[in-house]
Amino acid sequence: MVVASIPNQPHQFSIPKDNHGKNPEIDFGVKEQECISLVKTCRSMDEFKKVHGKIIKLGLFWSSFCASNLLATCALSEWGSMDYACSIFRQMDDPDSFEFNTMIRGYVKDMNSEEALFTYLEMLEVGVEPDNFTYPPLLKACSILSAFAEGAQIHGQIYKMGFVEDVMVQNSLINVYGKCGRVKRSCAVFRQMDHKTIASWSALIAAHANLGMWKECLRLFSDMNWEGKWRAEESTLVSVLSACTRLGVLDSGKCTHGYLIRNLTGFNVAVQTSLMDMYVRSGSLDKGMSLFREMGEKNRKSYSVVISGLATHGHGEEALKVFEEMLERGLKPDDVAYVGVLSACSHAGLVEEGKKYFDRMRIEHRIEPTIQHCGCMVDLMGRAGLIREALKFIKNMKIEPNEVIWRSLLSSCRVHQNVELGELAAENLFRMNTRNAGDYLNLCNIYAQAQRWQEMSITRVKMASSGLGQEPGSSSVEVKRKVHKFVSSDTSHSQCDEIYEMLHQMEWQLKFEGYSADTSQVLFDVSEEEKRQRLSSHSQKLAIAFSLINTSEGSPVRIVRNVRMCSDCHTYTKLISTIYEREIIVRDRNIFHHFRDGNCSCKDYW
Repeated sequence: MVVASIPNQPHQFSIPKDNHGKNPEIDFGVKEQECISLVKTCRSMDEFKKVHGKIIKLGLFWSSFCASNLLATCALSEWGSMDYACSIFRQMDDPDSFEFNTMIRGYVKDMNSEEALFTYLEMLEVGVEPDNFTYPPLLKACSILSAFAEGAQIHGQIYKMGFVEDVMVQNSLINVYGKCGRVKRSCAVFRQMDHKTIASWSALIAAHANLGMWKECLRLFSDMNWEGKWRAEESTLVSVLSACTRLGVLDSGKCTHGYLIRNLTGFNVAVQTSLMDMYVRSGSLDKGMSLFREMGEKNRKSYSVVISGLATHGHGEEALKVFEEMLERGLKPDDVAYVGVLSACSHAGLVEEGKKYFDRMRIEHRIEPTIQHCGCMVDLMGRAGLIREALKFIKNMKIEPNEVIWRSLLSSCRVHQNVELGELAAENLFRMNTRNAGDYLNLCNIYAQAQRWQEMSITRVKMASSGLGQEPGSSSVEVKRKVHKFVSSDTSHSQCDEIYEMLHQMEWQLKFEGYSADTSQVLFDVSEEEKRQRLSSHSQKLAIAFSLINTSEGSPVRIVRNVRMCSDCHTYTKLISTIYEREIIVRDRNIFHHFRDGNCSCKDYW
């Protein structure tokens, strides 16, 4: 008997090499099956080690069938150990492709992708030929590492080995290129496939979702359904729901929800959370909260979605109640949950509560503040007009303030007309060379409000000389599953004449409600009449007029803006909600505004 010592491994086995399974008193076929059955019943490493010891004692380890089962069980079971599996692997005289594949899969499962790649290199070095089962886990390792170069090299080897038409390998290639941001290559592999599967479609949709190509996600999902022979996987539907969420297309989201109900018997937590997120972030808070309350199992992410959603809809106090409910259920908050909590305090003007939760996060839950948490605190104080206190907080931050921090302070200076600190915030942004036109425009707005036209002109010249263009403010509305986008003074829409006629009717009605345009929002040195003219055709007003023409009486109007709403549009929309008895839901860059009966959910604090 010899002791086989394994270099750099924590385990040693005493293996009776002199036996080699030749004891005539033992029926090895029966014993093999008995031991393999025992291996399959193991539920812990302690149980596994006992069975392993029995196999060694009987001299069955040298049976390749028995050793392969031992290795696979140890490497791939949830309770397994890759260190121990490696010890078994190193004892094997001539491991073949099955054993190497098992080790690669085990390392990927164990999130040790580098070792998976090293194992593949060793496989090639010792002359073991890979098969079609080698490449899917190997490419998954490249996906986890975002290792494009390695993935492309392996793609070349796949060609040489003749596995380029294997469906599992092709699906893995789509996935690895998608995860590495090379979606054109994913599309190329997909187009070359003779036999696509639902996994092929799922991988391609996920590749586009990974790059935020949300419209393409919805188009591909539509193409897949048009073929009529695929039933989408849950992971695909999560990507589709994310696309609906990002685009703010509630009707498409509802259709996807209907698809889920028709094709799945039950939803897992991930799908339920994505559904809830879609409704909340598309402006349908009540539906999102209803789904949340109906969930049997809730996790930390579910609570974080609801807390963040309530915050952006202006229900800060309710968001804090949900957070406390989460704690009562024994769920430990993470940094994401606290971003939602601090945002809720910021949007609702709960300054003291925000400070208390910031301290509680650090002291009670021992979460180090990230730049997002610090940004929430600057926003909290800035919105409340505590701009000098916000600046003091920035100076005392342990983290170097980034552009988001200074931009938040600059925005607060614009709202509260603080020229001095606005210039300071802008200087820091320009020093960072962020090349963001919005920073110049915010500073221009501050100067315009102070009627410092010369400084405003100089700033605009600097912006132009830097080659920065201004993104026009726009408002989008979804009608009959088609998104219509408007910019200020837009005349490009096919219903242009009807829209402006409706605007005229709306203005006539508004006169009886005492509406007077807030011309201070036009930050140009022009006449009052021209200011009123500019305000009258803001993109949001055009979108509202279009919606009133094209949607049924009493139905809600949902609008998505790409910039913050001006105070004139805010007042205008409150009055329109009363005149036309409509709920108007507007999502701007910061929060949702629910206009109903002349009031807004933000309570005029945004």
